[in-house]
Amino acid sequence: MQQLTMGQAIRQALAEEMHRDPDVFVAGEGVGQGIHESPLMPTYGLLKEFGPERVKDTPVSEAAIAGLAVGAAVIGLRPVVEIMFNPFFTIASDQIVNHAAKLRYLSGGKSKFPLVVRIKSGAGGSAGCQHAHNLEAWVAHCPGLKVVMPATPADAKGLLTAAIRDDNPVVFLEDMALYFVPGPVPEGEYVLPLGAAEIKKPGADVTVVTWSKMLGAAFKAAAALAGEGIDVEVVDLRTLAPLDRETVLNSVQKTGRLVVLHEACRTGGFGGEIAALAAEEAFGFLKAPVKRVAAPDIPVPFSPPLEQFYIPGEKQLIEAVRAVMG
Repeated sequence: MQQLTMGQAIRQALAEEMHRDPDVFVAGEGVGQGIHESPLMPTYGLLKEFGPERVKDTPVSEAAIAGLAVGAAVIGLRPVVEIMFNPFFTIASDQIVNHAAKLRYLSGGKSKFPLVVRIKSGAGGSAGCQHAHNLEAWVAHCPGLKVVMPATPADAKGLLTAAIRDDNPVVFLEDMALYFVPGPVPEGEYVLPLGAAEIKKPGADVTVVTWSKMLGAAFKAAAALAGEGIDVEVVDLRTLAPLDRETVLNSVQKTGRLVVLHEACRTGGFGGEIAALAAEEAFGFLKAPVKRVAAPDIPVPFSPPLEQFYIPGEKQLIEAVRAVMG
């Protein structure tokens, strides 16, 4: 087992799949040079290793990047393109939502349209609201797109490998703060199935469902609550679409309580989908109303103190767990 940051784990998955399959190529703004010249960034050194035919720096046009991916997938290649920040998905959404997500359906399943759209997400770097807003619920709302949000380096490697091999379009959201967080990662080929959540910490009293960077806050809250005699089970979704309903429902049926934690805004956030799932299919097991812990319904502030106020964390989660415990 090796120790890698998430950025390095993503880079390793990209390189391994590019060596394995000559149809895989990488494209995006500065993926060969520029900001990706740091050894901790996901495409570091790929241009030197694979050359400009397979690592392409693009113009600053998210619509063009997404169009490139759709066109390449149509002719049988496996593009992995990068959208630099999550809000820029809105510029690329016509190609991704109206074309990539629908082409296989329109072919009656006869054609394959493999492509991966990697997107940097997450607040915490004082990048301002145009760069830091989390829009995973928008993407998950679009039928035909698979949506992945890893929280650990190992999951990032295994899920990205699966995403590149998948014959459907996958949106792969990477929290920027996690790029620099190390963790154990299996060496060699490592593939995790899309659509499988994982119980990162077993518990008996309350289920906390989360994903991406908020997993760290869930662990901190669970450790603090253990001192109060509250045993928290932490479920990491890892993949929002397809959603692992079985793992979530089994956990809720066991604990009888559910708190959902995510960094995106509360209204219309994906946490509402998890709450609805529990209400519709596990209502008889619930001992308390479902709670959601999320960011307020405001743009992400640029000011560092205000941004820290915006990001939910273990303090708000602890309060929510105490509330459902009665």
